[in-house]
Amino acid sequence: MALWTMILHKMVNNKWLQLNLWFGLTVCVALFCSMPLYSDAILQRTLLKELQQLQERESVFPGYVKISTTVSSKTMDEKTRSLIEEADEFVESIPERMGMEAQSFYLQRFTPKMKIYGADASEQEKKVLDATGGFKTLTDMSERVHLIEGRMPTVRTDGVFEALVTERFLLSTKREVGQELVAELMTGDRTRFRVIPVGLIETDPYADPYLPFLAEEVVDGFMIPVEAFDREFILGGKAAVAFLEWRYAMKYEQLTVEFLDQLVRADNEIRNFFQGYIGIAEVDIPVTPTAASYHETEDQLDVMMIALYTPVLLMLAFYLYMVANLIIERQKTEISVLRSRGASRFQLMTAFTLEGLLLGLSALAIGPYLGVAFTQLLGASSGFLEFVQRSALEVGLSSDAYKVGAAAVSAAILLILIPAFLATRVSIVGHKQQMARGAKLSFWYKSGIDIILVGLAIYLLINFNKRMDDLQRLALDANALQVDPLLFFMPALFALGGGLLALRVYPWFIRLVYWAGRKWWPPSLYHSLVQISRSSGQYLTIKVFLILTVATGLFSANAARTINDNMESKIQYAIGADIAVQAKWETYEPASAGQTRLAAESKQIQYIEPPFQPMNELEGVESVAKVFKKEDAMFIETKNKGSGFMTLFGIDTMDFGKTAWMKDGLLDSHINHYLNLIAPDPKAVLVSRSIADEYDVKPGDSIRVYWQGQSQVIFTVYGIVDYWPAWSPLPTERSFGSKDPERPHLIVGHLGTIQNRIGLEPYEVWYKLKEGVSTAQIYGQLEEKDVSLVSFRDAKQELIQSANDPLRLAMNGVMTLGFVIAMLICFFGFLIFWVLTLSGRTLQYGVLQAMGIPFPQIIGMLVSEQALTSGAAIIIGVYIGNLTSDLYVPLFEMSFATSEQVPPFQIVRELSDYVQLYGIVGFTLGIGLSILVYRLSRTRIAHALKLGEE
Repeated sequence: MALWTMILHKMVNNKWLQLNLWFGLTVCVALFCSMPLYSDAILQRTLLKELQQLQERESVFPGYVKISTTVSSKTMDEKTRSLIEEADEFVESIPERMGMEAQSFYLQRFTPKMKIYGADASEQEKKVLDATGGFKTLTDMSERVHLIEGRMPTVRTDGVFEALVTERFLLSTKREVGQELVAELMTGDRTRFRVIPVGLIETDPYADPYLPFLAEEVVDGFMIPVEAFDREFILGGKAAVAFLEWRYAMKYEQLTVEFLDQLVRADNEIRNFFQGYIGIAEVDIPVTPTAASYHETEDQLDVMMIALYTPVLLMLAFYLYMVANLIIERQKTEISVLRSRGASRFQLMTAFTLEGLLLGLSALAIGPYLGVAFTQLLGASSGFLEFVQRSALEVGLSSDAYKVGAAAVSAAILLILIPAFLATRVSIVGHKQQMARGAKLSFWYKSGIDIILVGLAIYLLINFNKRMDDLQRLALDANALQVDPLLFFMPALFALGGGLLALRVYPWFIRLVYWAGRKWWPPSLYHSLVQISRSSGQYLTIKVFLILTVATGLFSANAARTINDNMESKIQYAIGADIAVQAKWETYEPASAGQTRLAAESKQIQYIEPPFQPMNELEGVESVAKVFKKEDAMFIETKNKGSGFMTLFGIDTMDFGKTAWMKDGLLDSHINHYLNLIAPDPKAVLVSRSIADEYDVKPGDSIRVYWQGQSQVIFTVYGIVDYWPAWSPLPTERSFGSKDPERPHLIVGHLGTIQNRIGLEPYEVWYKLKEGVSTAQIYGQLEEKDVSLVSFRDAKQELIQSANDPLRLAMNGVMTLGFVIAMLICFFGFLIFWVLTLSGRTLQYGVLQAMGIPFPQIIGMLVSEQALTSGAAIIIGVYIGNLTSDLYVPLFEMSFATSEQVPPFQIVRELSDYVQLYGIVGFTLGIGLSILVYRLSRTRIAHALKLGEE
């Protein structure tokens, strides 16, 4: 009990520091808990979106399950009946196996086809009539079909079947509703069955939107009640059962990432059960491929989350250690006294461990709920520090979140016990000796950890650059955003090492400043320079902390902006405009009378151009351009007689310039300069840099252009371009026998000249939309005008899909959250450090006031001290943050498909990010300084001097 009393007494005496330590532990738990929570929530949202897109794309309900099988046995013996019964029982267990409730279900059974004729048919009519059909049954028949005429069938016991039929089938029998028909088996003893059609049916579009029964799928035959079918054919064995089918519509919204493995296992179990069980089976579960592919996405997201959190966690660990160290520094005298009076290190460490457990358990009680809030914040992030009003992520606390949170708080407690463990080694005599000797050189200063960290980060950077060069040189490809964890770990290492390296040099800079103006500095600045130069180790913690905060904040901002901008630019460049469509062109093959078959086959296909006016006159369109692209065109360079394949673009220069999207800086001049260059001459063309380099082509040279089956036309080269909208200059994969990848070739000419001199072939139509116009409006107008489209690419929709990618959402969300948390703990860390520093120097400021130094000059000392420590750390942090971005942000190019990254990867910096960073840091310094000035103004001289006497 005495131990607990001492612990609580210590915590109350250091309540503000304990509160900040608890805050750091809580944020730590929340961050770690948010990783599994966000991973599950964003994958769940993306899973549902992909399932909904599956329905839109393939017109298949995502929860659809269809199992069908033939029946091998030609007779309905006991074994076959048992197999069918077991299959029915297995099918009933499918919802439980898949982890979803059944929204709808029906089964069908079919007999073999039989010969159908009227009961009153003559022998001649029986021979002529060619109507066939079998018996079939459907569960919940009355609720699934639409009755056109007649009534629903009943189960009779007089050997006569009442059945429903389709109108088409009844017409083939040449009978009407109510007239008796005969179904005669076409094999064996040719058993006959009496059937009376009592109703005509068709598909009911309103019966079941999730699992509709389509009468048109099985039009030949009699639909009888399930009871009659099972009694006569399953149990009675009067005819063989040829085919069985079960269909489910599952509540796919209940499908969670947690049960994806269960779904895949259920799919395998279903296929294994029915494979050869009754006959030849077919299983159709459209959702399984999507579910199976999520393992890879989930693994990528987990790795990426850890990588993205690395800088924030490093900063948080530094914050916890700093606060714990400040607490121990204030208790070192008390610890050394206890050690001198016989307290063992084990007893002291037990007290500190229990203190940490109290804080840790309280943090674990609140942290997961704060992690839920963090996760919802991540879900609302559409870009770096950008939030949208999208539906909130469905986040629920799970056992995994608590396990991760418990592991995090355990590690954090061990971290904050390190200063306590070191302090318990010192007795009261040793403590007084340390105080008298002053601060020693830091461990990092003597060991050169800063140089080691910078060297390691640069070494890893060189290796990554080599890998990236190989990817580009060999034209290797990556199909998805795959972020290597080292891409975030290396910048954190470099920022920490660079900050320590700068602080190794900074004291010499202070001494230089002091020496240079020692005769002119005012007393306030003179005092600050002396104080900082003599006690540089005292400020090391806060300076490293601020440097890390600013550097990682800038790196996160620049990395997020760069990745977002390059992904969006890649989509817009690949399409070339807001919308790119191609209408359907009719073709014909002209052939003259008497033409040989060989001549007819060699004749080129002729295209009929569809009317352009309906596509040109659309509301909401700012400009329209015809763009002809021929991928397999050929050229011959007339000077050196070189030739090769290339992509030929045919454009109208004015329309193309108004419509096409082109990123600034890709060409030597603006794209309109090149368009104006070729506009006056119909035979003018632009060629790619690859043609110019490989065939020594220069402006003014002639070049022949054609494609297979067409005549050659001479053009004149007017300019050389490196990039062009919708054309990639990156090398393709190496062809067989080639040592190096092939560089693509491009020629851009006038559309009219190409159509008139070479040939008329289908072209695309590019649209630039007015502000606020949606793609649906354009597509709707094209449908209204009966424009048949072969292809339709929409940059806006692809940008939205890219923005909703779970990996990109994670990147933007975590970087935004990391930036906000970094600024928050920066504020608290800054405030804690300077409040404690001021409290420790109360006697010094009291003596200065007693000596007659005015209060404004003391404030000047405080401001100048802040400027030379915190201000300098922020400036160093900005410089290191920019340097880290320049070195490491380009490595994110490896996260993209390197053979498709056009335009080239460029670092993007937003002025708004710097303004926000400077604003937050400035606000932090301003608030902190105001609090320090206020506390200083409340300090009484007599009280300070009394503290000195004590």
